[in-house]
Amino acid sequence: MSEKALYDQIQETVTFLKSKTDFQPQFGIILGTGLGDLIKDMEIEFEIPYGEIPHFPVSTVESHEGKLLFGNINKVPVVVMSGRFHYYEGYSMKQVTFPVRVLKFLGIERLLISNVSGSVNADFEAGDVVFVRDHINLHAENPLRGENDERLGPRFPDMLHAYDRELNTLGIVTAKKHGLKAHEGVYLGLQGPNLETPAEYRFANIIGADVIGMSTVPEVIVARHMILPILVISLISNKCFPIEEIKVTTISSVIEMANAATPKMCGMVKDLLEQLS
Repeated sequence: MSEKALYDQIQETVTFLKSKTDFQPQFGIILGTGLGDLIKDMEIEFEIPYGEIPHFPVSTVESHEGKLLFGNINKVPVVVMSGRFHYYEGYSMKQVTFPVRVLKFLGIERLLISNVSGSVNADFEAGDVVFVRDHINLHAENPLRGENDERLGPRFPDMLHAYDRELNTLGIVTAKKHGLKAHEGVYLGLQGPNLETPAEYRFANIIGADVIGMSTVPEVIVARHMILPILVISLISNKCFPIEEIKVTTISSVIEMANAATPKMCGMVKDLLEQLS
């Protein structure tokens, strides 16, 4: 990202995108592993690779396509990030969260964030869905570090109501309709890219986490900074607690579990979008 002020970069990106399409999205969606097929049911009006968008990073992760899509899902107007960015890819937190700020200035009303995670709650199983009610941030860098621009948000944003508990309740009911076992839970964010050690999984459980992952928390912080309402849905791909139940995990096994849950996850999200619109 260049030395130009963050606000100016955002405006340049938004102006560029609006010069390409006049489509107005109501919701923004960040697709994590397991929701990629959602775009198969999308009436796409316009799509553009990240590499062609000013100031956007480029996704380097397997299973993350790397396109910004504008269109309708069940007649609900959305803008979809098909692929997200992570701190472990080498980007700064400002780069990781830059697209969230762009989506806000494109005029979305709410941001839906999805991810896959490991369970550090003995009662949460692989294949379950967790609607995040709170988070613990153990990332090495905060996306709000540095000079604050009041045009984007306050210097010290309050995080008490970052997550909408009533909306989570709606999500749990909707998930059950689609055959998914659902919970509310606390998401612990770490920088990755290595998976955690058994001692670290135990630590996560002790400090109150239910699921653990390498994304989402920076995006939530920036969304909260700009007063952008969010809904976070986490699909559990592997069980990491109790310690004796841990198995070797690979990206292939994570993708396999996510793919198995994809039809139900996509059905649930489409249902939620209709209810929220």
